[in-house]
Amino acid sequence: MDCKEKIGLRIKELRELKNMTQKDLAYTSDLDRSYIASVESGQRNISIVNIERIANSLKVSLKDFFDHPNFENFRDMNL
Repeated sequence: MDCKEKIGLRIKELRELKNMTQKDLAYTSDLDRSYIASVESGQRNISIVNIERIANSLKVSLKDFFDHPNFENFRDMNL
């Protein structure tokens, strides 16, 4: 699974936990619903700025967003 797919799945997971539709998330993050759909499906290369907007809409910090088994290899990198 590539990075775009991991991020998309994480957004979808958090969105569903909050009982939000893609339309709800798009509205609260000031993004287009079709953009949200393409990000969730791993088709779109999302910027960190938009990840932050989405995380804020989902009321999670960036740390909590990336604190997930999908991103373990990111935490282990020596950057």
